[in-house]
Amino acid sequence: MELPDDWVAALWEAFPAGLPGTSLPPEQLGAMADALTGSASKEARVQAVEAVLEAGGPAWRDVIGGWVTHIVPVETLVPEAAARWRPLVRDAIQFLFSRLSGARLAAKLVEQLELPRETGPEARLLRLIAMMPGLQKIGQVLARNRRLAPALREALSELENGMRDVTPGEIRGIIAQQLGPQLEHFGVDLEDAIFSEASVSAVMRFTWRKPGRERERGVFKVLKPHVPGCFAEDMALLEQLGEFLASEDRGYGFAIRDVKEVLTEVRLLLEHELDFAREQHTLLEARRTYRSSFGIRVPRLIRPLCTARITAMSEESGVKVTEAFRRSPIRRRRIAEQLVEALLSVPLLSREEAAIFHADPHAGNLLYDEPNRELVVLDWALAEPISRESRRLLVLLALMMLLRNADGVCEAIQALGRQDSGRRKSREALIRGAVKRYFERLGGGRAGALDAMMLLDEIALEGVRFPAALFLFRKMLFTLDGVLADVAGPAVRVDRIIARDFLTRWVASLGLFHAPLAMKDLAAAPWSALRDPVRAWIKSLLSQEKPAAPGA
Repeated sequence: MELPDDWVAALWEAFPAGLPGTSLPPEQLGAMADALTGSASKEARVQAVEAVLEAGGPAWRDVIGGWVTHIVPVETLVPEAAARWRPLVRDAIQFLFSRLSGARLAAKLVEQLELPRETGPEARLLRLIAMMPGLQKIGQVLARNRRLAPALREALSELENGMRDVTPGEIRGIIAQQLGPQLEHFGVDLEDAIFSEASVSAVMRFTWRKPGRERERGVFKVLKPHVPGCFAEDMALLEQLGEFLASEDRGYGFAIRDVKEVLTEVRLLLEHELDFAREQHTLLEARRTYRSSFGIRVPRLIRPLCTARITAMSEESGVKVTEAFRRSPIRRRRIAEQLVEALLSVPLLSREEAAIFHADPHAGNLLYDEPNRELVVLDWALAEPISRESRRLLVLLALMMLLRNADGVCEAIQALGRQDSGRRKSREALIRGAVKRYFERLGGGRAGALDAMMLLDEIALEGVRFPAALFLFRKMLFTLDGVLADVAGPAVRVDRIIARDFLTRWVASLGLFHAPLAMKDLAAAPWSALRDPVRAWIKSLLSQEKPAAPGA
């Protein structure tokens, strides 16, 4: 039998009749080849491949996992600068695809053979993880990592809003089944095409009308039909992968921290994104939080058209924030400032006892309305409330880092951590040692909010436990840092903008506004150390591109 491509031949050669652990006769091997290269319908080919995979047993699965690493070689995905990660990535790919259910794996094998031979590894990777929400979320998380190869980052960035693994007919069917007579009552008119897709949901635009009012534009965010069925398997696979990579015999101790963080974040993302009722409540809270913030917009929930699988909201216009005003560095710097104001200053400086913050601010969730100069914050599935006391401690921690006040840093971190009276002394010693080492490594360099989050990460790895909301806040800040770098480069300093926003509010209120800090914090603060933020704030007020006072 003649096989068309050399890499297909590599797959065929991987299945010798005498492979240990298999007992397939030559006719079944022939059926495998016919299924992979024949002219039967795709459905029939997938069924044939699945049958052979089930008969082949675990040994064949291991071979399939190895073949996947052949068509998506890690050398093209992981840069030379991170070469020590290549064995880990190769093992992870082989582990996941050797354990994927037969039906899903067979469909992926047939699909790979249908792709043009010249298809690059980055594009093949995106197709491999289609309809795998767990791996798609890993891709989204990794797409924010500036240490990855540019080609891979560009490919993975498509996971933010460029996936295509569901049809318009499927989404329209779900909307009709879920909403039924409501569609006629509110005169809903659906567009034919899907507007955008994410790992868990698809978005379809529509127009609607309240009785006696003009028509309005909206969007349905709909849970994809395959997600509930795939979710449990993906979560089990990710848990098994974490245990596999963390085992001592793998020798990947250098990577355990990064692997655990990514897998933890992915599980949190998926658990929240499947809870549409929670997201709808959060969207209402976010609208209330930002109702008086100039230059920041949140979609409006359309409650009569929401269900447990559908969130209906107003349609918001804009371009991806990283694409806005490409030819105007001044405007892009202002956009970066708006990002910090919206995602950090507003929740951190809120008067509320618990303020909500957006915990997944990748560029696909951030639009910019250029004509109106407004930032639009989408997708509130991953959002968490954070208490006023925790926000106070975070602000103090950043301030103490800026001042290089080791005692103040230690006190803030001890207060942020979960209290365990039985280990208090050992925890304090651990924190003091970590702070001392961090400042020694920093040398004479400048410290700020990002340094505070990296220090918290190091201390968490040594056994100090922090609330889950604080973990998400740290991840949000690192994600935002990557977006800010793409928008305006390294010139934008998060802590300086937050300090400016605080001072703006303080001056405008004649000193009455000081949330989340207490009066005792203000009395003890070394205001001389904030000279630079004050100067920057005054300079911005006098410049042509002056920012509006946040919260005005």
